Amino acid sequence: MQIPGLVDPTPVARKPAPARADGKRALLGLSREQLREALVTAGIPEKQSKMRTQQVWNWIYQRGATEIESFANISRDTRALLDSQFVVGRPEIVTAQVSTDGTRKWLLRFDDGEEAECVFIPDAYRGTLCVSSQVGCTLNCRFCFTGTMKLVRNLTPAEIVGQVMLARDALGEWPNGTATLAPLPDTDDPDEDGPAWIPGHNQPGSNYTAEGRMLTNIVMMGMGEPLYNFENVRDALAIVMDGDGLGLSKRRITLSTSGVVPMMARAGTEIGVNLAVSLHAVTKEIRDEIVPINKKYGIEELLAACAAYPGANNARRITFEYVMLKDKNDSDQEARELVRLIRKYDLPAKVNLIPFNPWPGSIYETSTPERVSAFSNIIFNSGISAPVRRPRGRDIMAACGQLKSSSEKITRAELDRRAAEKEAEWVD
Repeated sequence: MQIPGLVDPTPVARKPAPARADGKRALLGLSREQLREALVTAGIPEKQSKMRTQQVWNWIYQRGATEIESFANISRDTRALLDSQFVVGRPEIVTAQVSTDGTRKWLLRFDDGEEAECVFIPDAYRGTLCVSSQVGCTLNCRFCFTGTMKLVRNLTPAEIVGQVMLARDALGEWPNGTATLAPLPDTDDPDEDGPAWIPGHNQPGSNYTAEGRMLTNIVMMGMGEPLYNFENVRDALAIVMDGDGLGLSKRRITLSTSGVVPMMARAGTEIGVNLAVSLHAVTKEIRDEIVPINKKYGIEELLAACAAYPGANNARRITFEYVMLKDKNDSDQEARELVRLIRKYDLPAKVNLIPFNPWPGSIYETSTPERVSAFSNIIFNSGISAPVRRPRGRDIMAACGQLKSSSEKITRAELDRRAAEKEAEWVD
């Protein structure tokens, strides 16, 4: 179904969400009401449904149970009933890689055999999970490895939440888990407060506590365009933010879009997390080339939608992501134009400058450190924050723009062919 909006390019022939071969239904990813209805349909008495829903919810999201048999405060007969019709649900780990800088990447396989990747990035006072929303991608951003893939299908709420659950499994973040934690130093930075993991300073033998999470932040910046899987992303993040569930504050979740203008206001109203926008260029000519959705929603239209984004203010700034491509978008003139545009729309903004991360067959080069520094200084000197993002996980193809479920060399002609094919499938 086409998402309602001004003009909405939507590829056709998407695969449906998977069904399990054993006919069982995953409990993971269901809302509380969906869970209650599923339990009643399975044979749980209506009068018990509220209590059973809370019990199941707590076992899944507060204790990280992966098997129904471990729901210890539910009777054996009831567990057997549930086990005959449900599974908790987790994606399969195909490969797990660890970078020399501590970044972790998991290649995950879902029930229908399709695959996607997610990445955990540990920093001094936070641990960020980069979550995928689609197998492949709707769009064809030319600097992005994922953009060379066709869209296979949207991920379900269970598959999106499952990435978070799997990361917490791997990090030992459940009660009586293996997480090793350290006290959090005081900070006044709203982007740095809250629970943290401090690599190299953790004390062995500690158990999980809600105040000591290693996974502190989530960014919807993995494979896919989240706003072309809006309902599933919204429903998954509602579970992630549920105070009796995974309990992650909306201030610690960022949704990144390439500029799906018609969905941005809904994202602000119905999800309410931080917004990041993949801008990457300040002229129509260059952005049309590297972020082709610009042909549908131009820069001015996109920035107007940013100015109207619900909840954006100086405490919750919009992040503009800007990949630095040598001799393509990295001149002083373009830095000054970026400042002008932000001021024109009076945007509470910061700019993340991202040195281009190469991938097999890429046609761009990374801007020199000197050019990145000069670009950043122009923006900083105008009073706008413009940090340079340190590449993480490059050695395992886990850095920004490198996610893809398999590696292949791609010629310029093939890139052009795939891009044209995607745009031909867009419908107005």
